[in-house]
Amino acid sequence: MAVRHRLIQATPQAVWDVLADGDLYVEWVVGPSDSTPESGHWPEVGATIAYEVRLGPLRLDNESVVRHKSDGRLLEIEAKAGRLGTARISVELRPWGEQCLVIVDEHPLRGPGGILHNTGVEALIQVRHRAMPARLARLCESRAGERCRPDPPDTAGSVEYRPGTGHA
Repeated sequence: MAVRHRLIQATPQAVWDVLADGDLYVEWVVGPSDSTPESGHWPEVGATIAYEVRLGPLRLDNESVVRHKSDGRLLEIEAKAGRLGTARISVELRPWGEQCLVIVDEHPLRGPGGILHNTGVEALIQVRHRAMPARLARLCESRAGERCRPDPPDTAGSVEYRPGTGHA
């Protein structure tokens, strides 16, 4: 079972806002090269996101389905991988001061991946799994930083005062 945690320099609500935006799925999930919200309203239970995985010239179309959620705290999806089966991906958010502790738990669920789950399969999952919390952190922290930056002052038509010069 692949479990990773990451302290993200953003509030749990800011992290949830990213998870709840189906258009951002491809930005934080490792593997898909393109994704599109398909049915339902992401992240409501039963909602799906269609995604494409490219391996050289090979293109695989799959989907992820929301299986469980608790707004602002937990998102559990089942990611389908064609003949390889499915994986359960759970993303839990915990307040950690002004920041968010994210715990990602991923493991094979159905099909050959689930049946043949062993240390070799686990090693492959770990490689992919390390990148996902890092991508989520970069996305959330950059968005949080954008919201924290003050808008530049509107200088149109204003006069700057220069202390000590007597001039405006």
